[in-house]
Amino acid sequence: MPPASSKASAPPAGALTSASPSSSPAPAPAETDTRLAPGGPGYRRMSFALFAAGLATFALLYSTQALLPAISADFAVAADTASWTVSAATGALALFVLPLSALSERFGRRTMMTWSLTVAVVVGLLVPFAPDLGWLIALRAVQGAALAGLPASAMAYLAEEVRPKALVAAIGLFVAGNSIGGMSGRVVTGWVAQAWDWRAALAAVGLMALVCAVVFRLLLPRPRHFRAGSLRPRVLARTVRGHLANPLLLRLYVIGALFMTVFGAVYTVIGYRLVDAPFSLPQGVVGSIFLVYLVGTVSSAAAGKLVGRLGRRGALYLAVGTTAVGLLLSLADSLAAVLLGLVLITAGFFAGHAVASSSVSRTATEGRAQASALYQSMYYLGSSVGGTLGAFAFHSAGWPGTVLLGLLAVLGVVSVTLYGSHAARVERRVLVAAAAHR
Repeated sequence: MPPASSKASAPPAGALTSASPSSSPAPAPAETDTRLAPGGPGYRRMSFALFAAGLATFALLYSTQALLPAISADFAVAADTASWTVSAATGALALFVLPLSALSERFGRRTMMTWSLTVAVVVGLLVPFAPDLGWLIALRAVQGAALAGLPASAMAYLAEEVRPKALVAAIGLFVAGNSIGGMSGRVVTGWVAQAWDWRAALAAVGLMALVCAVVFRLLLPRPRHFRAGSLRPRVLARTVRGHLANPLLLRLYVIGALFMTVFGAVYTVIGYRLVDAPFSLPQGVVGSIFLVYLVGTVSSAAAGKLVGRLGRRGALYLAVGTTAVGLLLSLADSLAAVLLGLVLITAGFFAGHAVASSSVSRTATEGRAQASALYQSMYYLGSSVGGTLGAFAFHSAGWPGTVLLGLLAVLGVVSVTLYGSHAARVERRVLVAAAAHR
């Protein structure tokens, strides 16, 4: 039986139908959904594999973020200049995610994810040997471009291989891997940099990502519902135009970018704030602050339950409110208040990201890799813009400037979500009116 199409809106067929040799056709047996589900064969392997991939992705992508104060000191540059070691990686990922997702439509999600992770790990092992800041930024850009093949392909793989009811939870686990990777990468780099230097810290992250890449390749099940698509630019352009013309998808893309603007700004700058007065924390302790990412692991994995209880918009409002309260708390000159603020910002961000990204996968009925790629492109563009503007705001107005930038982005999420609610009500009224006139 040929694999079910990833472009079909109906569930993939999982059973063969046969025709009776007699003139009267025999009734076809009921179709069975053969996609992965919790408790079923392969689901746990898939979960662990993509968790490892998500861990490696965020550990590599943000490997220099906790080290920015040390990099600034070593190269004698300001925060907004050193922040380009992060923004170059996230910006390159944003630029390359769409073309690499198109390649995954032709060559397969598993193949694309494997090659992306392999190249990113190789570059990660070279990054510690960068002779100057220019080379460091250039290598980080190459690393970000390589990683671009992983996030959208992973989302498309899940949309094709996992049953719809389990999709939010499955994507939540992948996002949870992101949060663990972001946390572990920053904690490891903080303590290794304090014991040796930032170059040794980047080498440690590269080795950790290498282990994750091996685990990913050994565990990820072969896809059974992938159908190769076309690489023709005209077909790709038509698919992208279709996604951008979908109002719901467009709103989800903007929401992802705005959430990541907050997150990128806060975590690019927080190290500078904590090593300065009144906190004056050592590099290892600053790295350990990123243990609050564990909260993101919990909130992203719980996103499915939140959507079930509150609906998509309700879950987004809760995520936005949590993030805003965290930003305001972080203004206090109290370490406890700052830590609590970071906990709330992290919980709100990861919950909002899991809800928005899973909604993209469920909304797109064809060209899922491109739909996810557009989301990832906007998401990481938000990270790049947030990191750069957050560092500039900190350089110009201190931490309150960074918080103000975050609150403006949060207000943007609220505005987009409110507009979506209004548009949905208008659409329902139009449908009811049309039905009444039939």
